[in-house]
Amino acid sequence: MRVFYWALRALLSHWRRHPVQFFSVLTGLWLATALLTGVQALNSQARDSYARAGQLIGGEPQASLSAPDAAAFPEALFAQLRRAGWPVSPVVQGRVVLKGHEDQRLQLMGIEPLSLPGSGAVAGQRLSQAQRLAFFAAPGRTWISPQTLHALGLREGEQAHTASGQTLPPLQAQPDMAPGLLLMDIGFAQPLLGMPGQLSRLLLDKTFAATHPTPPAGLQLKQGEDNNLARLTESFHLNLDALGFLSFVVGLFIVHAAIGLALEQRRSLLRTLRACGVSARLLILSLSVELGVLALLGGVLGVASGYLLASLLLPDVAASIRGLYGAEVPGQLSLSPGWWVAGLGLSLLGALLAGAGSLWRAARLPLLALANAQAWHEAHGRWLRRQGWVAGAALLIALLALWLGNSLAAGFVLMAALLLGAALGLPVLLNALLKGVLGRSRSVLGQWFLADCRQQLPALSLALMALLLALAANIGAGSMTSGFRHTFDNWLEQRLTAELYLNPQNPAQAEQMHTWLARQPQVQAVLPAWQVSVQLQGWPADVFGVVDDPTYRQHWPLLEAVGQPWDRLHQGDTVMLSEQLARRLKVRLGDTLSVPTAQGNWSPSVVGIYADYGNPKGHLLVDSQHLLAHWPGLSPVRFNLRVLPQQVPLLIQAVQRTFALEDSRIVDQQQLKGWSSQVFERTFAATAALNSLTLGVAGVALFISLLTQSQSRLGQLAPLWALGVTRRQLMLLNLGQTWLLAVLTLVLALPLGLLLAWCLDAVINVQAFGWRLPLQVFPWQLAQLLGLAMLATLLASAWPLWQLYRSRPAELLRTFAHEH
Repeated sequence: MRVFYWALRALLSHWRRHPVQFFSVLTGLWLATALLTGVQALNSQARDSYARAGQLIGGEPQASLSAPDAAAFPEALFAQLRRAGWPVSPVVQGRVVLKGHEDQRLQLMGIEPLSLPGSGAVAGQRLSQAQRLAFFAAPGRTWISPQTLHALGLREGEQAHTASGQTLPPLQAQPDMAPGLLLMDIGFAQPLLGMPGQLSRLLLDKTFAATHPTPPAGLQLKQGEDNNLARLTESFHLNLDALGFLSFVVGLFIVHAAIGLALEQRRSLLRTLRACGVSARLLILSLSVELGVLALLGGVLGVASGYLLASLLLPDVAASIRGLYGAEVPGQLSLSPGWWVAGLGLSLLGALLAGAGSLWRAARLPLLALANAQAWHEAHGRWLRRQGWVAGAALLIALLALWLGNSLAAGFVLMAALLLGAALGLPVLLNALLKGVLGRSRSVLGQWFLADCRQQLPALSLALMALLLALAANIGAGSMTSGFRHTFDNWLEQRLTAELYLNPQNPAQAEQMHTWLARQPQVQAVLPAWQVSVQLQGWPADVFGVVDDPTYRQHWPLLEAVGQPWDRLHQGDTVMLSEQLARRLKVRLGDTLSVPTAQGNWSPSVVGIYADYGNPKGHLLVDSQHLLAHWPGLSPVRFNLRVLPQQVPLLIQAVQRTFALEDSRIVDQQQLKGWSSQVFERTFAATAALNSLTLGVAGVALFISLLTQSQSRLGQLAPLWALGVTRRQLMLLNLGQTWLLAVLTLVLALPLGLLLAWCLDAVINVQAFGWRLPLQVFPWQLAQLLGLAMLATLLASAWPLWQLYRSRPAELLRTFAHEH
């Protein structure tokens, strides 16, 4: 132990003499851990919300009975099934808007606490007799999560009001409630949702459902499955995970470069320790303990920073998930102690991965070679050859994943193998390029310039790999985001053609509104839309019935269609569907689609496929008469009105006077486009932030690499100074070397970034979301990214150049004498 103590103390003294290297290792671990743990915190918070929503009743997802078209059904069916021996429990569910919070729609669920299946637990607790009585006896209780209560600015015990003036039972905070959800007795919920005498579904014990797989007539049985929200949002969280992991890898490059340089600079110390009797095993143990201490320090800082980062990004992520999927995620972080421990574990694992190569090289080099600088370069040369083979293998795996893969996992394997192969192949390619140019150089100073560039590659290769990955990720994600924005804007302009959209409150009002609108002279066309929710092969979808009008033919773009698709849609038993639903169900033009209805399965043929960007649910378009034939009694859920733009304000006033519609039920075209664009921007806010952070981390990696090797560079520059090269010329030569390596890296990053953009558009988007984007290149955006990368390179090399400029001749002489 005494030998171990003094060996460790000798190793740690290096960091006291080289604080910049200590800062670089600490910074790398800190940034890598912060970015990955921050992303994990965001995803953990969201998935915890989905789990709470899915396990609200009975502590696990329950089986349920519902109508095939997901419509409401009479409450009398509940009593019939109970008398028949089915242990069902009624549920009514819908959305409400509270007064003063018109921009947020809350999920309202009504249950019957006396007949709950399973353990009877609600929101993580079993209800006592007194709680059950208080739940359904006047004035009742409205259970709400503390986060939602705080976000709404309400107090416990207060009675909130809906936008239509109805009063909720007193609010009661419950810690295990899902965010954005209001839970109350079904007797209070039915009037609030406008569903008297109706139910949404019937809960059923999973054990009973397993032994009675045949549902009663008119209902369909759904076994306890994974939460739909978790399935719908899986790709969103997977993309965040990928960005976090990429940032983690880039941060580890900093650590790997700094540790490798520190070991190279301590080779004489390692020789001395070995000569003094320290065994190789004890030396590696000391280096490992040293690395563990650094990892713990970086991990503590990283986890704390990751929590802060997640807190800053959570509002944008929550808004994205709410806007895209209708899922509620709390706006405040609430993480378990296991997350903090996992963050420290990630830092330790990252330090082990970053330092393993250097430790292995130090353990395998013979004793006398430890003091020989050339031995380290020879070892790096052998490592470079092996690295080239690994890069080739990674690119081969990418080709196989592209050729054979047909899943989201295969898509991410393709991207990971492509990035890994490109990063590992960069030093090999740069070394080959410099070696080839070196043989053609006739100038002595030019030969030194190129040879010294090759000599710097071992120290700068990891930083350049980090810059390559970060820039490629920014080019790929930026191209995908900008392309999506351009496509999305064009799509909105084509699809949102009606100047005004009205959503009636109930079927009676819908019929009155339809008649009234037809008599208004300023209305050029009334386009009613009927809607039915269905399940197609386990996936939620909405069927929309539309009338035959030139507006749809002119402004509803189709990706694929048979001849005369709109005529066939309104004349035959046909359907059009969204691209993502077509891919999900694996149907093509001419195929028949099985749609469940209350009267049995309906099998229309597919005549058109259209884009429906950003919609996680399936979307189907049918003729209104065909829809009403299978779902008789439906009323329009929305009226799309073609009106002259200057007439829109007057029509809105007339509608409000006649029908007293809430503001949330009257939407003009510009407002809807603005809201859609806002959802789009907030959806990619977290992605843009992580991309910027990744590029910033790459800049830090380059800066630290240049700074840590600036002291050792004096020994290589001193001979040139002694031969008459001025310090100003040395600065320009040094800057030229850095810029040459950076420019070569940037040139190679361009095709890699565009290839990454293609992977995102044509592979990841298709597998994750079900739709494909056209690949678009934006030269100005690429020029901005390249300029930013060059600026980062200039800033990274500024301080080492300033140190060289300020170095005194005596210092150069001492360095020259010491090295030679």
